[in-house]
Amino acid sequence: MNFKTLFTLAILITFVFVNCDQKKTSNEDKTIKIETNTENVETPEGMVWVASKTFLMGGKNGDKYAMPREKPSHNVAVDGFFIDNHEVTNKQFKKFVDETKYVTVAERPIDWNDIKKDLPPGTQKPADLVLEPGSLIFNKHAKGVVSMQDYGQWWAWKIGANWKQPEGPGSSIEGHDNYPVVHVAQEDALAYCKWANRRLPTEAEWESAAQGKFEDNIYSWGNKYEDLNANANTWQGKFPTDNISEDRFEYISPVKSYPANSIGLYDMAGNVWEMTSDLFNVNYYQMIDATVVSKNPKGADKSYNASNPYQTEYVMKGGSFLCHESYCASFRISARMGMEPNSGSDHIGFRTVVTKDMLMK
Repeated sequence: MNFKTLFTLAILITFVFVNCDQKKTSNEDKTIKIETNTENVETPEGMVWVASKTFLMGGKNGDKYAMPREKPSHNVAVDGFFIDNHEVTNKQFKKFVDETKYVTVAERPIDWNDIKKDLPPGTQKPADLVLEPGSLIFNKHAKGVVSMQDYGQWWAWKIGANWKQPEGPGSSIEGHDNYPVVHVAQEDALAYCKWANRRLPTEAEWESAAQGKFEDNIYSWGNKYEDLNANANTWQGKFPTDNISEDRFEYISPVKSYPANSIGLYDMAGNVWEMTSDLFNVNYYQMIDATVVSKNPKGADKSYNASNPYQTEYVMKGGSFLCHESYCASFRISARMGMEPNSGSDHIGFRTVVTKDMLMK
């Protein structure tokens, strides 16, 4: 059982959570051939077909928030696929758990010998009373923030927090069937995918879906930052101490609370981060040949993040209700951050994809 990133934050208040090699030739093909239709395949309930296309991936010209790890932008060609029209909800995840009796990472006993493998050498074991199942929650009472680099000022380890009680003991998801499921690790998401005959999207597939009918948008709704509050659940006010909720929601919101993008996908920006299957490497875009169209890329060969060097991380996309222009500004299509696969929090969820081949098996 692994809780590496969670306990790195809880124990060290550093090396935390997320952070605001060679060229891959196997994904590159100068002669691009991509599938174009849904012939003989019925669209699964609750999903949308994302047509095959070539589009510009990574930070766009004119995007003042684009970070070095999003550059250079480069053209990719992605085959068509189906994607959930919203994040997996509490109701959907509960059906999976009820049928399989699955126990999530946040609910399992903690093994210190396993955790310490991915912590800095010499990290001392915490008291046993800390080594209890739980998860990270946003500290809604954060005040007097001294440094924006000290994430421990607004994150708290909550014993007993999990998908069924997202704020810890005494909370529940009753009446929240249509909210994104949170406090799920990638391990949990993959178990759900296996049960549902789905998989997580690649980063390129996720960006293709977020672009919708377009090829080089900065945001899932277009290119105007001023339309943010009307299209995404993010943070307004002073992060992380003052949230004035101009977008109608202080924290997490039900799925479909904001307009869909051009192909009918909801919450491709804000609300909760969404997992992908790609390894997170801050240097990946500099490693690839941006002059060649990459077909169905699957990301870096290995994970690398100097801010979190002891742990393997995967790419997550879309930002969350905590995103603010002064902090991470990750409500943009190209934004990419890393998450350790065996940890979760109250602002990370997922949606799934399926291909025609998967459906016809």
